[in-house]
Amino acid sequence: MPPSDIASGDVDHIVEALTTDEAILLTAGVGFWHTHQVPRLGVPAIKVSDGPNGIRGSHFFMSTPAKCLPCATALGATWDMELIEEVGFKLLSNEAKRKAASVILAPTVNIQRNPLGGRSFESYSEDPTLSGLTAAAFVNGVQKGGIGTSIKHFVCNDMENDRMGYNSIVSERALREIYLLPFMLAQKYAKPWCFMTSYNRVNGTHACENHYLLQEILRKEWKFDGLVMTDWFGNYSVDLSVNAGVDLEMPGLNKWRTPDLMTRSITSRKLSVHTIKERARKVVELVKRAAQEAPEVLDGDGMERTDSSQEEMELMHRLAAETIVLLKNENGVLPLQPDKLKKIAIVGGNAKAVVLSGGGSATLKPSYFVSPYDGIVNALPSSVDVIYSEGARTYMELPTLDFELVSPSGERGFLGSWFNHESGESMTPLSTPMETRLIDETRMFIGTSIPAGITRRWTLRLEGQLRPRARDCTYEFGLSVAGRAKLYVDGKLVIDNWTRQRRGDTFFNSGSREEKGQVELKAGIAHNVTVEFCNVRGPADGDEDEIVMDSNPGVRIGGAEVRDPEYMIEEAVQIAKEADVVIAIVGLNAEWETEGYDRKTLGLPGRTDELISKVVAVNPNTVVVTQSGSSIALPWADSVPAILHTWYLGNATGDAIADVLLGKKNPSGKLSLTFPKRLEDVPSYGHFHSENGEVRYAEDLFVGYKHYHHRGISPLFAFGHGLSYTTFSYSDLELSNPIVGDEDFNLTASLTLTNTGYVSGSEIVQLYVSMSSTSHVTHPKLVLRAFNKVKDLTPGESRRITLNLDKYAVSYWNESFTRWIVESGEYSVSVGPSSEYLPLTSRFAVSKGLEWNGL
Repeated sequence: MPPSDIASGDVDHIVEALTTDEAILLTAGVGFWHTHQVPRLGVPAIKVSDGPNGIRGSHFFMSTPAKCLPCATALGATWDMELIEEVGFKLLSNEAKRKAASVILAPTVNIQRNPLGGRSFESYSEDPTLSGLTAAAFVNGVQKGGIGTSIKHFVCNDMENDRMGYNSIVSERALREIYLLPFMLAQKYAKPWCFMTSYNRVNGTHACENHYLLQEILRKEWKFDGLVMTDWFGNYSVDLSVNAGVDLEMPGLNKWRTPDLMTRSITSRKLSVHTIKERARKVVELVKRAAQEAPEVLDGDGMERTDSSQEEMELMHRLAAETIVLLKNENGVLPLQPDKLKKIAIVGGNAKAVVLSGGGSATLKPSYFVSPYDGIVNALPSSVDVIYSEGARTYMELPTLDFELVSPSGERGFLGSWFNHESGESMTPLSTPMETRLIDETRMFIGTSIPAGITRRWTLRLEGQLRPRARDCTYEFGLSVAGRAKLYVDGKLVIDNWTRQRRGDTFFNSGSREEKGQVELKAGIAHNVTVEFCNVRGPADGDEDEIVMDSNPGVRIGGAEVRDPEYMIEEAVQIAKEADVVIAIVGLNAEWETEGYDRKTLGLPGRTDELISKVVAVNPNTVVVTQSGSSIALPWADSVPAILHTWYLGNATGDAIADVLLGKKNPSGKLSLTFPKRLEDVPSYGHFHSENGEVRYAEDLFVGYKHYHHRGISPLFAFGHGLSYTTFSYSDLELSNPIVGDEDFNLTASLTLTNTGYVSGSEIVQLYVSMSSTSHVTHPKLVLRAFNKVKDLTPGESRRITLNLDKYAVSYWNESFTRWIVESGEYSVSVGPSSEYLPLTSRFAVSKGLEWNGL
């Protein structure tokens, strides 16, 4: 019978009929991405897939090309819930079906506690209201398309270093008002099918073993009735996580939940069969729901596909443009007017680089990509001369060689040959390959994508040719591995990352540091490049263990011509002198911002700041385009007339940037997080890192803009800031009389928004509440509680805007009474275009308070 027949199955009957072993097997995954099946009872497996900014599918290695959305901070910067829901429905749910996935592992709604957090780009905002409402829109869109979501990481996974062991020590009030609130709002307004637990401890107990979080709050207070899963390899026990309420351990590799271990826990009375079947029930319910909502996924052939309709590509393009934030625009430098320009200089290490997302779980292979350089050049008329210089390099590791290598037969990439070893523990490969295939990528996180039947230890030989250089040059190669490898050029050993290694952070913290080697290349010659890779890591100083990388082997090959840094900057300065306008495109990439480790500085890489300072000194008409998923330091901001922050924009990067630069799109994005002037101003500065396994959330309620208001610190660019090519005025704020019920509160705020400029534009109206002035507890000065994106206001047009406030807008968590409280007293409302500029203020009184719990 078709797998989707489970849609009409009787869950009670299935669960009752499960043997103990079958129930145990259902509570853990199979392989990397699937749930367990029980054919005897008609329960099929379903597949899940990473999905923060696109649906990758089953493989990190040689994956099926996919659409890559802008990163989460970029989506947050739209402040456009209608657009986010449209993207979830029209793009992500369809992509999931093409990848044969019934559930996507998204959205991420952890708070931007510190911009150095490795996955900051993957969460929407520093503000819980903006985060929660964006997540709800995302979930509603995806699930309207019949695909489930797994909101993550529940909770306080706000940094990467030591992420599986650190203990987030946070007050109950901050936990409720800051870190749980986005999940709470998503549950209230969207009801995700699944919740995913975080890796870390919360107030002493790992999230996956935390009965208080999973049972008392999630299930009892919020009435969540879906499935709770662990993050990948984020389960650390047999009985504790089962009893705490985790239904599904993922993945199915190296898992705790096996019949052997769990039966032992049953006989020792640490677990009961009844509890195990409760967990198995949630898996069966999830599978049934998947079959009901999207039966075509379960009844399909399981193959992964890629496809892009014109409508989808246009939506990708429009979405990317909507996220861009105009930070600064003095003297009307932007938009550029090509008919008045003869020569444009483009400089910067990100101009031609493939920078489309942050790293880690967000990584995927794009179905197409437009670089900033190509987008700008393609949008300019042929009458404009474009000159280019990299100026200063921005990469952490040498750039991958995906488009620089060809196989012996002339196709792009390597010819890869897999070799079995003589025995399971032998390091000697057989002479004849078991499989040979084309590999068109040079960052290969192979994971479990190995040929069937290969030995436990194996070798992969990569053979290709470097495309001929236009001139003789010194070329530097880089090699990092999760395993061990050697790189040869024309048969000569250039890099030995095999014999002795240095442990590093690559490949989810399982890889080595990058080792480098230089060779002299001759013009016009296709030099042979060979890499010999084995999935057994080599010895390192202080760590002599030679471990088989059974679930996460990988190899990365990079390279670039060796160039004098001084000459590179001077070259950029020279072309800047010749140009009418300079566009400097700089920033970070997926190596600086990635799952697995945190950034160490807000600074831009290498000599980027020096490049910009020197370029603007010789050409004041310099526009800086920045790319990053979280805040960066901009020490030259005062001297540059125009700054455009573009995040990571996915496939349509260059086209969207060109639209805004040339005025085809009037920018309307607003910052979803604060840009500080310096790292020392960040709220969690000094207590962001793990000390002896403990992370103290000492800033308490004062996260993000709340801290800057509380301390009287001026940021570089405030939360909610973003300029337009037109101007707006705010007037006539009116508040309704508040209505207070037994467990509810309602108030409306109305104002007039007028376009006072000369072009059509969209504006994000932001409303902040100041809590009761007579309150006996401390509150932030201002808290975002409502917003509205007012679209396409024509010059001179006025529009009346209404914002609704409910009990969430005036409540705080009372630690003594363990419930939400609305105090009687006088409150104030402030409205404007950013957290730093709120021209309209009014007050309202609450004569009778209320208390509530739940949603």
